[in-house]
Amino acid sequence: MRRRSGRLRTVACVLALALVASACSVARRADGTRPVPSTSPAPAVVPTVVAPPQAEGLDGTAGAPGPQVCTAITRTLTASLGVTVAANPAAWNDGGLPALDLCTLLVDRRPVTIGVSALARQSDSLDRLLAGAGSPEPLPELGPEARIAESRIVFPVGDRAVRITPAGGIDRSTATGLDRAKAVAIAVATRDAVPKTLRNARQSDAACQVSNSAAERFVGAHVQLRRDYRVGGALTCIWGTYDATVAIVEAFGQVTIPEADRVPPPRLAPLGRPGYYLPDEGELVFRQGRRVVRVTGLTNPPREVSLETLLGIVDPLLPLFLR
Repeated sequence: MRRRSGRLRTVACVLALALVASACSVARRADGTRPVPSTSPAPAVVPTVVAPPQAEGLDGTAGAPGPQVCTAITRTLTASLGVTVAANPAAWNDGGLPALDLCTLLVDRRPVTIGVSALARQSDSLDRLLAGAGSPEPLPELGPEARIAESRIVFPVGDRAVRITPAGGIDRSTATGLDRAKAVAIAVATRDAVPKTLRNARQSDAACQVSNSAAERFVGAHVQLRRDYRVGGALTCIWGTYDATVAIVEAFGQVTIPEADRVPPPRLAPLGRPGYYLPDEGELVFRQGRRVVRVTGLTNPPREVSLETLLGIVDPLLPLFLR
């Protein structure tokens, strides 16, 4: 009997040890599968725009002097359309993708913006200029590649791409719109004038040169396009390739920064009084006294443009803006 009781105690001890070991093993497995808090970085914000916002006064109605289509065709159009056609004698580059030289006609006081690609067109240049235009149709009057939509006309001239954009659209019965016949007449006059009014792709200002290295690091190549100039004392610097554009645009006397009124408000930047970072637009905008400065970086295909990148591009120019 004593011998049997001893065996029972031994078995009980073995079972107890096994249960303890099993419990410890289960505890270790549970510890091993305990979820670890996520430390993944927030997804990068990629700009959704193809051209930076235009600074006040630099909207195709004012800008750098020099040859441009609008002043070359006003007399011809006034005679052919039977209405007064006028043009501002200045133009500027919109720094978009592709970059365009812009000017604005006033056709019987109705604004029409004309853009001519600053670099030789690529195979997709016309498609880029048609982006968002709905369902364009062929425009045989201007050749096999020309297209017309409610908002614009796009066509090639030699190695350049051209876009005609009436403020109120085409055949839309709006106060600032144009009928199809007038829009096509403007496009035909533009086609004839473009070869005589092309601007040099390289136009540099020594003040912009200090940011050249940072701009080229962003685009990842030697830039083909340089457009630097001053309008009313304010400086514009533009660097570009076929697929990337960097722009620094200064404006004097701008009363407000419109982006400040957005809801929710934009992210503050550690520069200016105030300064804002707009990742959706690849833009840094800041005020310093009477100056408002916009710094943008855009690429095709789009990629993240960090605040640090934009600060690095404008940093060499800060002594000029902060004086």
